[in-house]
This record gives sequence, C-alpha cells and structure tokens, in this order.
Amino acid sequence: MIARYAIPFFLIMGLVVVPLLLVLLCRWLLPKRHWRKGAIVCTLVVWALVLFGHFVGYQELEVHRYDFVSADVPQAFDGYRIVQFSDAHVGTMTGSRQWLLQRAVDSINALKPDVIVFTGDLQNLHPEELEEHQAVLRQLRAKDGVISVLGNHDYPTYLDCDEATKEDLLRQTIDFERALGWKLLLNEHRIIRRDSDSIVIAGMENWGKPKRMPRRGDVAKTLAGLSPDSCPFIIMLQHDPTAWEEKILPECEAQLTLSGHTHGGQFKLFGWSPASLSYKEWNDWAYKDDRALFVSTGLGALIPFRLGIQGEIVQITLKRRS
Repeated sequence: MIARYAIPFFLIMGLVVVPLLLVLLCRWLLPKRHWRKGAIVCTLVVWALVLFGHFVGYQELEVHRYDFVSADVPQAFDGYRIVQFSDAHVGTMTGSRQWLLQRAVDSINALKPDVIVFTGDLQNLHPEELEEHQAVLRQLRAKDGVISVLGNHDYPTYLDCDEATKEDLLRQTIDFERALGWKLLLNEHRIIRRDSDSIVIAGMENWGKPKRMPRRGDVAKTLAGLSPDSCPFIIMLQHDPTAWEEKILPECEAQLTLSGHTHGGQFKLFGWSPASLSYKEWNDWAYKDDRALFVSTGLGALIPFRLGIQGEIVQITLKRRS
C-alpha cells in the first residue's frame, strides 16, 4: 500500500500542497502589491526542484573511492578492495527504470572488487518486486562473492498481515538473495582467508534505535565463536547506522562498520539535509578513536527523488598502517 501510493503522494505534496502553503505564506508576509509575484516565483521554483529531482536527480550515480587505514589490517589484506552498495529499492527500478540497476551492476563489476557487500533494503516492501531483477543482480562478480544483510524494508514490518504470512514473506526475501548466490548473513559472520591471514565480515540483522524499526540485530550472536587473537580485524555490516553507537561500539571491537538506511535524506542544500534531524551519522565517515563507521547514501529509494545527494557506489580499500 505504501509503495503503491508513495509516488503519487510525493508528487501531490511537491506540486500542489507545498506550493499552496507557500502562496498562503507569501500572502501573509509580503506587501499586497508584491505577494502574487512572490507566490508565482516560489511555486515555479518548487515545481522545478521537484521535477528535476524526480526526473534527473534520481538518475544520477557517483562512484566514491576511499582508503581505510588501520594497524589491524593483516598484511595479506593490504590493498583489499571492498565495494559497498546499499538501499537498492529495486521495486522502484521497474520497467523503463531497470537500466538504472543494470548501470549500477556494471559500475560495481568495473571496479573489480575483492568482495561486494550489500547493506540492506533490496526491496521496497514485498518480495514479489524482486523476481524481474534476478537476471541483473546475478551478474555481480567479485573474488570473494557478494555478502549481504537485510534492511528494515526487507522485513514485512510495514505490511498489514498476520504473523505467519509475515514470516513466509521474510523467508521468500531470504531465499531470493541466497538463490542469487549471495552470502546473506543473519547475525552471522564469514571468515575470509589469504595465506595465513584472515579478516571477518560480520552481518547483523537490522537494529534501529526508533522502536518502529526491526530490532533483530544481536552483536554477540553475530560474532559468536570468534576471539581477538584468532581474527583481529572485523568489518561489521549493519543496515541502520544508529546501531553503531548503541550496540556495536559498546559490545564488540569491530574496526569498520558499513551502513546505509538514511539515503542521505535524498535532499541536501548548502550542506544541510533533513536526515540530520533524525540521525547523528547520516552519510560519509564517523570515527571513534581508531574505529570507523561509513554510512552510504544508497543506490535507490522508495520515492524516485534525489536533489543534491546522488545515489552512490562506494569502494573502500583496506590499507595497513605500519
């Protein structure tokens, strides 16, 4: 229901409701001889921004490259390339928009990653959205494969149905990702080895600070069986960045956490985004001593609109500090 009406709701709000509110505001604040001109200008500006963000901004894609330097990076993993993408929301990339997903997959493969990580929200609301994108998603290639976690939209939290139906829908989403050959981690981890060295890629289920979000993430379960001596470098995948301060920092020693979820607010003007009202860490890097969080602004969105904050693919290269 939400997905079906999200785009019409957005367009009505952007093209009708907000302009009407601005007209009323102009009539109230501006002198009588000027308020009509002011209202026309404001309306045209809002229409231009909404239409640009919908038809142009949503289609923009950037590839960002970073190094993560740590003394804990094992020697054999110096130069190891991780490519992260997040928040694909492929249910919005249907029909004439599927080329956007194909472009993203081609861009990821062109980076020749050692591993690809997906940090959640593959679908909008329902696993039936996924099937038409199977052939494109199967094209992803990396030496150590694709490792993924679930995001809040990958759970049936927002659907109005009984618990048995919700569990069946969740199982369909899980089965779809695993059928792609992805290594979906549900409070689990995977050890990647190079010669005698190794790193851990751990995947928590979604944990969001707001109570309306799924809270299935369990740090202890995710890292069960590991010891700092046997594997000193941990990359944690967690869809929601609020879990970094609330759960990950106090409960484990993971040096690098990769998240998404916020979409960067899908709007940024003069450096400000509405995401900053809800999230302390809403894009880019955050640090705590020698530990770091990277929050991707994501690839897609439930509502096809972005203005000033493009979709992104991220390459993070591990570097050993000597």
